[in-house]
Amino acid sequence: MKQLFEEPKTAKQVATELDHTPGNVHYHIKKLLEGELLTLVEERKVGGVMEKYYQSVAGTFYAPDEARDPVLRESFDSDHTTSLMTRVELTTSERDQMQEEFADFLEKWVERSTKAVGEARQEYSVGINIVSTKPKYETNGEDD
Repeated sequence: MKQLFEEPKTAKQVATELDHTPGNVHYHIKKLLEGELLTLVEERKVGGVMEKYYQSVAGTFYAPDEARDPVLRESFDSDHTTSLMTRVELTTSERDQMQEEFADFLEKWVERSTKAVGEARQEYSVGINIVSTKPKYETNGEDD
């Protein structure tokens, strides 16, 4: 999706950039279109071939709980898991800044991993939760 964020491209162009097969990339583009994460922005006829240009609808996506990657659920029996956790006190502005910095950090690793070639690779799912310790319906001593 990063390949399609800044400018529209064809599946073939993305496949060349990522050193993947056009068929593989086309399959994933179809799935992203179905999920409305990509949009078809242009069709050009070049010779006898119709080129389709796709673009990502956003740079960052936030998923509701039910749409999160099932690999990140505690019940998934992975061959490797690392959990890093801490608690911090933040203002709303600091929380928003942290969220942006984590999104940038993850995006750098996505870009880095898509450009790597020649080494055996394994896919990992990485998720970051920023969760308030305050229960959703806490009243803070106020009358209901």
